[in-house]
Amino acid sequence: MLSLMPTPPPAVLSCLDPFGFGRAALDYWRDSLERGTLYLDVMRQRGNQYLEHLERTKPNVLGFDAEVLLDGRSLPRPVNYELMRVLPPEGVETDPLMRPFVVVDPRAGHGPGIGGFKSDSELGVALRAGHPCYFIGFLPYPEPGQGVEDVVEAEVAFLRHVISRHPETAEKPMVVGNCQAGWQIMMAAALEPDVFGPILIAGAPLSYWAGERGHAPMRYTGGMTGGSWVTALLGDLGAGLFDGAWLVQNFERLNPANTWWDKQYRLYANVDTEARRYLDFERWWGGHVVLGGREIQYIVDNLFVGNRLSTAQLVTADGRRIDLRNLRSPVVVFCSRGDDITPPPQALGWVRDLYEDTDDIVANEQTIVYCVHDSTGHLGIFVSGSVSRKEHAEFTANMDYIDVLPPGLYETAISRAEDRPDAELIERDYLLEFQRRSVEELGREIQHRPDDDRRFAAVARISEINLGLYRYFVQPWVQALATPESARWMRRLHPNRMGYRLLSDRNPLMVPVPVLADRVRRERHAVGEDNVFRALEGVASSQISRGLEAWREWRDRSTERLFLDIYGQPLLQALVGLAGDAHVHRRRPGAEPEHRRFVQRRREEVRARVAEGGSHEAVMRSVIHVLGGAPATDGRNFQRLRASRAELEPDLRLADFKDLVREQFFILELDREAALAAIPELLAGQSAAEIDAHLAHIEHVLAASGDLGDHAAQRFAGIRRLFERAKPAADG
Repeated sequence: MLSLMPTPPPAVLSCLDPFGFGRAALDYWRDSLERGTLYLDVMRQRGNQYLEHLERTKPNVLGFDAEVLLDGRSLPRPVNYELMRVLPPEGVETDPLMRPFVVVDPRAGHGPGIGGFKSDSELGVALRAGHPCYFIGFLPYPEPGQGVEDVVEAEVAFLRHVISRHPETAEKPMVVGNCQAGWQIMMAAALEPDVFGPILIAGAPLSYWAGERGHAPMRYTGGMTGGSWVTALLGDLGAGLFDGAWLVQNFERLNPANTWWDKQYRLYANVDTEARRYLDFERWWGGHVVLGGREIQYIVDNLFVGNRLSTAQLVTADGRRIDLRNLRSPVVVFCSRGDDITPPPQALGWVRDLYEDTDDIVANEQTIVYCVHDSTGHLGIFVSGSVSRKEHAEFTANMDYIDVLPPGLYETAISRAEDRPDAELIERDYLLEFQRRSVEELGREIQHRPDDDRRFAAVARISEINLGLYRYFVQPWVQALATPESARWMRRLHPNRMGYRLLSDRNPLMVPVPVLADRVRRERHAVGEDNVFRALEGVASSQISRGLEAWREWRDRSTERLFLDIYGQPLLQALVGLAGDAHVHRRRPGAEPEHRRFVQRRREEVRARVAEGGSHEAVMRSVIHVLGGAPATDGRNFQRLRASRAELEPDLRLADFKDLVREQFFILELDREAALAAIPELLAGQSAAEIDAHLAHIEHVLAASGDLGDHAAQRFAGIRRLFERAKPAADG
């Protein structure tokens, strides 16, 4: 009977044995002291690393060697940005004829380099794919008088320089903008669309009022502080400079459980193995930079509070409207449901803000692709190795295909090749598919609420009033009292900065720490997970973390409720001029006359070319028509068509091939019936043998993605009949 009873775990047995219990307590006590010493030494190394990083002239955390090509300080409108060429690591070769790949890093409190932080990163993926890579970074301090528009113009100048370095490549650079850099390059692309190839914006907020209730706490910040006057105050106290540590502190407040406990406990609990990874990340996270007071005020007033970018209300100093509908490059939006800094509604809401429906997107010849990750956090979008190996690798590999997708809205789905029934047809580890979506379907992700629009419009009005009062009554006094020296001391005493300085070798109290740590490493006595006290430590840590998480949820719910109650008051809205439907903040900009004329002229040009061309146009139009009938498509057919076309027409450049694909896509979108009816006319003059060869070629291309579905097969049968009709009559 006793033999049938389960054996208790070792931790329980140690409690039953008084001698074992005492031994476990002693072992845990010694292990915890050793871990505490090693943890303190890691904090000391972190502080030293922080100070060394700040003292560098051009600090960054790039994991690749790079050379500066163009210094933004030498431009007509100087900025603290610079263009660098990323040197491929040993064993990696790049092809200068391939499309250049440019990564722009965010300047949102941290220093540059996160896009190339390690080998499995955006830059690492592109280098291994053979692309010449470039990086747009920045220096710790802005140039005097530098503004957001100056930075946008500098990025355009950098891209023009990249293009000039690759005269043989007809492809415009692919540009990746992370977080804050995402909306910045979108502004640049709206002003100068001709210098951009495909654009990938990762974790970039463009529609700041959007968000799902209960999951977007940062969007309430402006309302709860009374608007942007606080930003102006901090800029004035900084003698015209704004400390990026304030932005970092805002990010940390979003997740107090991780900031105050989990991140530190993870290091303490695994200090023997976790130190290197922790220090590598802290080198970037603690690399605080400074923004100009003008820059941050522009950002907060026009984007965070005013939401003017996604509604085409921004106008440059020289009178140019920044309208994202001007983009001519495909835009890939990568976001995540686990991101509390840029949730999907803020990353995708600009599509709904600008376009009435999918037909409106097509009329503007705009291709928008979006990918929503299920779980990764904000930093994981551009730091996580698994995300780089999967999503970023697939975006890079399929960028040529994305570049020729027809105008419209698409959602991507990534599946593991080995899990698919057609695995033998897939050359890579994953398959990236594109599914057509409507603006209405996207709305389920955005969850737009008109009553929230009115609340945020009230915040924008109140912000303007409070900022005006601050500038009139308070700003002159603050500016008179603030000096560069007082601003320097304010930055040094910021809590986020002081934590690094106090736990460094510059603090005399830390002198014995490295000596004790070296001794502990030589005589380490780590306990296993079976130690009962170590197990209780883990339980206690989980409880602390859950307590902080519960407090965060209560805080966020209370803040949201307070925001909705205050700014939802009809009287308050009336006082700021928002009473009545006629005065509601307009979300979707109207089509200006010149924009409507451009769309109409473009349609007429395309209609005129329906029957122009020859067999190339007929084959391409046929393939696109058949594939267009599928619910989802991927790049396999494009790659086979591209390869076979290179064999049949070796003189046809890739850029010309893409132009052919794009034009035939658009012709079919505009008038499908007329486009198909013109196929026999395009094949006029071809012999029966040549037409049969074209059909065989089409069949070969379509086979790349497996058997055709019923709908696609019906379309191909219709194409076959059109080709048969084009055959010349047999000689009688």
